[in-house]
Amino acid sequence: MTTDEDGLRESRLTSDWVYQGHFLKVRRDTVRLPDGAQATREYVVHPGAVLIVPIMDDGRLLLERQYRHPIGRVMWEFPAGKLDAGEDPSLCAQRELQEETGYRARQWAHAGVLHNAIAYSTEGIEIFFARGLEAGAPHLDDGEFIETFALSPADLDAACARGEVTDAKTLIGLLWLQRWQAGDWPLEWRDVGH
Repeated sequence: MTTDEDGLRESRLTSDWVYQGHFLKVRRDTVRLPDGAQATREYVVHPGAVLIVPIMDDGRLLLERQYRHPIGRVMWEFPAGKLDAGEDPSLCAQRELQEETGYRARQWAHAGVLHNAIAYSTEGIEIFFARGLEAGAPHLDDGEFIETFALSPADLDAACARGEVTDAKTLIGLLWLQRWQAGDWPLEWRDVGH
């Protein structure tokens, strides 16, 4: 499929910070549209993040329960975390898995990237798979409260179908797992020393 992407592009005319918080920042750009008109675009500037799909030796998946204030409920999620400035995503994934769950993994595979809110955020989430898990003690950040639990892929799929799991990154992680298990989306595994 060929497209004329240049006929869809907007060009930035001005850009200003609207808000700069501890974690998130918001910009407002004035852009020129393909037809020559001008418009305003507001978006969150995010440092990026990682998602980990941890596969236990018995095939179950390691998940977390965590309260998410913006929507006011406890969510079921795969482990995930924000990238520190300049941090390598694979090292971030290893760090986040160990900090949040206590587990380390002997094998890792990078699947791809997820852009979960392309209309209003720069966030890209790098998706990793981990297996050969070894249990340990978590090291949660101050003010972070997480419970871990394990589910079979079928049970997670059923919870998603019932609308009990609505976190976009977890839904995409499950989709990627299912496609990998079906032989459709290959993963290249690498050993990681501890």
